[in-house]
Amino acid sequence: VLGSHEMLDLVRGDMFDDDSLAELVSGCVAAVNTVGIIREADGQTFQRVHVVAVGKLLEAMASAGCDRIVQISALGVSEDAKSGYVRSKFEGERRIRTSGMKWTILRPGLIHGPEGEFTKMAVAWARGRIAPYLFMPYFSRMKGGFPKPEFEDPVVQPVAVEDVARAVAESVERDVAVGEVYPLTGGETLEWPTLLEFVRDNVTLARPGIKARGIPGDLAALQAKGAGMLGMGALLPFDEGMARMGAQDNVSPAIKAREHLDLAPAGFREVAAGYLGSM
Repeated sequence: VLGSHEMLDLVRGDMFDDDSLAELVSGCVAAVNTVGIIREADGQTFQRVHVVAVGKLLEAMASAGCDRIVQISALGVSEDAKSGYVRSKFEGERRIRTSGMKWTILRPGLIHGPEGEFTKMAVAWARGRIAPYLFMPYFSRMKGGFPKPEFEDPVVQPVAVEDVARAVAESVERDVAVGEVYPLTGGETLEWPTLLEFVRDNVTLARPGIKARGIPGDLAALQAKGAGMLGMGALLPFDEGMARMGAQDNVSPAIKAREHLDLAPAGFREVAAGYLGSM
């Protein structure tokens, strides 16, 4: 046990160790799988983490007599996407759908909170403490052709980690959620520059004059692909899939989650204003 809470015990486990998994699901009435990676590294591949690990968890659950699972997937997953991340997330979903378990799949968009990797990265950008140091980057997409291409900013609906947690809890408790897929997005749609500059304006020690600047997603994807072919992909802070996904809108109505789970997701600025100043 790593730690404790009034209603929570933290236990160290290994998704690829049968004995460890058996111990983790012993006595459980439901499992919530939040395991995932955004980028392949150190031998951890999308296939291994998003597909193989799901299969091992399902096997352990079946042996323990636990038949209820909530899967944290991702907004916009599909089997024919260009991104290996997205395809593997879809394949993990498919394994769960065909498992015979009582399942619910949650597809959150960009999750934010004071301990989140994205939030910490955006704050570091605002302070000029991590690359590219002189601006706050995001991926844009081309909407006009040559010789004078034009670019547009994608939009995003960040969802608060607290709202994702509420959706998980309600999914476990409500029979209506069995066999359902729920997109989870926040209550506010923002263009990336607006989001990043709100972070800048609400944290201490932000670099004076620093602005959000778009990087063409397609060009960044080609750069990452070339770097990967040369064995230098790790030198970039993003891979091909991240660049392509980042240039797309990350939005969806959360109507079904509102109706089935009684969820009313808060807007990004409403929630972030409460924690950015103390970061």
